[in-house]
Amino acid sequence: MCPAVLEGHADPALFLPGRHPAVVLFLILLVAGIALIAIGAAIDGMLYLLSVGVLLLIADLLYLAARSLWRSPRRPAR
Repeated sequence: MCPAVLEGHADPALFLPGRHPAVVLFLILLVAGIALIAIGAAIDGMLYLLSVGVLLLIADLLYLAARSLWRSPRRPAR
């Protein structure tokens, strides 16, 4: 284990293999958006939650698109 984790200076979950903070953020935003949409659609008078959920999903998809474009390799044209 990393010495920083042993000394209590870092979160051990960050050092687990396969756990990327960007993926965790994407999944949390995705679940929150779906939950807000479900609550906003189910409860009368909660239309603002539905709209916030839709905006959150749009923001999440834009984040995913920007991240994939940013990480794409730049290859010269042949």
